[in-house]
Amino acid sequence: MVVWSEVKKHLLTGVSYMIPLVVASGLCMAIAKVLGGPLVGDAEGTIPWYINSIGGIGMNLVVPMICAYVAYSIADRLGIAPGLVCGAICVQIKAGFIGGIIAAFLVGYTVLFLKKYLKVPKAMQGLLPVMLIPLLTTLFVGLILYLFIGMPIAWMQENILAAMKGMQGGSRFVMGSLIGGMMGFDLGGPINKTASLFCNALMVEGYYNAAAAKIIGGMTPPLGVALAVFIWKEKKFSRTEIEAGKAAFPLGLCFITEGVLPFALADPLRVIPATMLGSAVSSGLSVLWDCTSSVPHGGIFVVPIMGNPLLFMLALLIGTIVTAAVLSILKPNLKDNSSVKEVVEGAISEKDINMNF
Repeated sequence: MVVWSEVKKHLLTGVSYMIPLVVASGLCMAIAKVLGGPLVGDAEGTIPWYINSIGGIGMNLVVPMICAYVAYSIADRLGIAPGLVCGAICVQIKAGFIGGIIAAFLVGYTVLFLKKYLKVPKAMQGLLPVMLIPLLTTLFVGLILYLFIGMPIAWMQENILAAMKGMQGGSRFVMGSLIGGMMGFDLGGPINKTASLFCNALMVEGYYNAAAAKIIGGMTPPLGVALAVFIWKEKKFSRTEIEAGKAAFPLGLCFITEGVLPFALADPLRVIPATMLGSAVSSGLSVLWDCTSSVPHGGIFVVPIMGNPLLFMLALLIGTIVTAAVLSILKPNLKDNSSVKEVVEGAISEKDINMNF
């Protein structure tokens, strides 16, 4: 658990630095398609073409950036320069996002090893951070990527992407449902983050259905729970939950899955199955209907620049209704426990009255 928590911390640090780059680049590409149409890449010399080129250049920097900043999380500033170089190598040999993450950990821990064990004369101590450690780390990890692990990773990633792009019908729905189910399981926790990271990796490699599935899978749980609260109000939910439901709705629109956490923590055995099923349905339909997103975040605000936005909204509506329906079935009416509550309250008030002054 300690090892996984450390790995997760380093990955999330890299992702936090990467997201602004992905968002800015993806939005540039989306704006270019809005202005210049789907064939904007062929309209060389036009303003939309330049905007699309800006986005493409940014996307090419995603793997070097996440490699550099995962390495930075592990080894501080000394990991950045070798991380950038090794991330660029991963792009060149088509090892992509997976290769960049592996390279980042190799870079980070190589830097830590050299800082601890590399001994030089006192007169050369000043060269360690500016020359020796970056040079040796870049040479060592770069050669490992070129000679040993780069090509197998590239082969594996190419086959995974080819298999996903070749999916049809039910297979597409199943793949989307897996993403949605993971997004709706722990609602911002490790499994949710793992699915999100996987979808980001596919998006960087040009598989934009996964990004749309991730977004819709994260929006559905808070929207579905908010709908259930709106329908049943005091009949099934406490006053505190009703107030939380009011907050969950705008959070869901903004793709903040954590808006449903108060409900999941209070009643996980009923809420989590509902959120998983609703997200699985919405994400499965999103992939089946070929909804795409060139940005990894943004919620309702990026829907207009998605591929097939109307079908995306229909899938979101269906998933929201499924979540609300399942939660409504599983959650008992509050009045079922009212008699017990009255007995407890009566016992407490009786003791309070029989006080001696």
